[in-house]
Amino acid sequence: MASEAETNPSIPTESALVDGSALAGRALAAAGASHMFGVVGIPVTAVATRAVAAGVRFIAFHNEQSAGYAASAYGYLTGRPGVLLTVSGPGCVHGLAGLSNAWVNTWPMVMISGSCDQADFGKGDFQELDQIAAVKPFVKLALKATSISEIPRLVQTAFATACAGRPGGCYIDLPADVLHQTISETEASSLLSEAANPIPPQVPDIDITEVDKAVSLIRHAARPLIVFGKGAAYARAEGAVKKFVETTGIPFLPTPMGKGLLPDTHELAATAARSLAIGKCDVALVVGARLNWLLHFGEPPRWSQDVKFILVDISKEEIELRKPHVGLVGDAKRVLDLINREIKDDPFCLGRTHPWVEAISKKAKDNVVKMDAQLAKEVVPFNFLTPMKIIRDAISAQGSPAPILVSEGANTMDVGRAVLVQSEPRTRLDAGTWGTMGVGLGYCIAAAIAEPNRLVVAVEGDSGFGFSAMEVETLVRYQLPVVVIVFNNGGVYGGDRRTPEEITGPHKDDPAPTSFVPGAAYHTLMEAFGGKGYRVSTPDELKSALSELFSARKPAVINLVIDPYAGAESGRLQHKN
Repeated sequence: MASEAETNPSIPTESALVDGSALAGRALAAAGASHMFGVVGIPVTAVATRAVAAGVRFIAFHNEQSAGYAASAYGYLTGRPGVLLTVSGPGCVHGLAGLSNAWVNTWPMVMISGSCDQADFGKGDFQELDQIAAVKPFVKLALKATSISEIPRLVQTAFATACAGRPGGCYIDLPADVLHQTISETEASSLLSEAANPIPPQVPDIDITEVDKAVSLIRHAARPLIVFGKGAAYARAEGAVKKFVETTGIPFLPTPMGKGLLPDTHELAATAARSLAIGKCDVALVVGARLNWLLHFGEPPRWSQDVKFILVDISKEEIELRKPHVGLVGDAKRVLDLINREIKDDPFCLGRTHPWVEAISKKAKDNVVKMDAQLAKEVVPFNFLTPMKIIRDAISAQGSPAPILVSEGANTMDVGRAVLVQSEPRTRLDAGTWGTMGVGLGYCIAAAIAEPNRLVVAVEGDSGFGFSAMEVETLVRYQLPVVVIVFNNGGVYGGDRRTPEEITGPHKDDPAPTSFVPGAAYHTLMEAFGGKGYRVSTPDELKSALSELFSARKPAVINLVIDPYAGAESGRLQHKN
């Protein structure tokens, strides 16, 4: 009687030969990869098909940039490295967009690229590039397989390194000749088994003395503040954050992607009193957020000259760079758990009538009232606020699990950050630390894959949408529950905003550098692939479209036409343009 291995070709036999592509696919599955994003072609098409056979779901894109952004966001959302597969040469270069995005945002990612035959390198081979040199500025580790036997170990090493310490990207180079090499099934199984138990990275002990200093500083502060960012979200620190805030009564300020660790509607939220909170606090506990441009570098005049920072960061180098009053190196959740334990032994709470809490609360309420007054006006042709309120209400009505919001654009993202409400952690993805435009559709696909039970809603400027718009076909192909709302104001920041004095020179009759085709029918792009498309320009049309599409949970684009002169050039960063 024939064995199962003999009758089922998907089960390897001991005498079977395993090529580099098959070994790479099996190594990815053994390392814990459940998904991979990318664009196939020479020499990696077989890597994708073999990985699928090994149980890894491959999500095929039109462009490596979008696939790379998807891989980087997947790493953030899952805590496991997002995997990007690219072809050699230009494919690797395109993939650098996602790899560098993971590096800047400190998210775990592994990029795998094919490369030319090793024997032909330097001769001008097809798509030849020194890819190790190209990726090095953006990775924690760059590895090249010089023989098939190295593949399992390199995959395991890259996966472990991407997540160790401060997360980031790693790179694996797979030359075409290595992918074509073969070994026996017995040797393949042995290599996979040997690589399956990498040495776990050392987790440094958290300095308890520094924890004591931090708690003492917080306890004796007159105007304490906790700031938390996407590093705290990545660390799944929401429970520890909630316990800290509700035990101590200290106001909190999330960074844009830290929103949702505690609901934006929480009574101690200082988001609507941001200038007061950072300008007047005397002690700031900053957890999983860097004192970079998003937090005004922690410097005057936005911050007080005398503020004392307590920085909690996984990276010792980050602590050394910022030179805080107290630095706590470690995972955000672990450090906050220790702080909470220390406070539990000698509890304190500011209370609602504490002057600092009252000042933050009053300022926040005053600003919310002002914003509500603006949102109460139905402005047609649409400005940014009127449709944002309708979108906010439609998202809030979804309840739990809350939809994941993806947002990019200048005014669209800025206004959305102020209006749209986050109630659950890791439900906001935006341009991030680098202010990267073009992440939208890649992030949407990553979110839908990583969190299949959640609706994904993208709120995009028309310029931001244009970077990755072709990936709407990918949404349809995989039937992902993504609704893309394009704020169509006819260009970058809006239509032609030049003064008459600026319209001069031999090319003055050309469209403005910021202008797109007026009245662009973005919704028809989705319809071309079988998805739903709507053009809306009134409150009733938008409400109707959102109601239908949120219920259907199918791929859709809403072309939301707004006044081309709504908003400001460069959004809230006019001073940098």
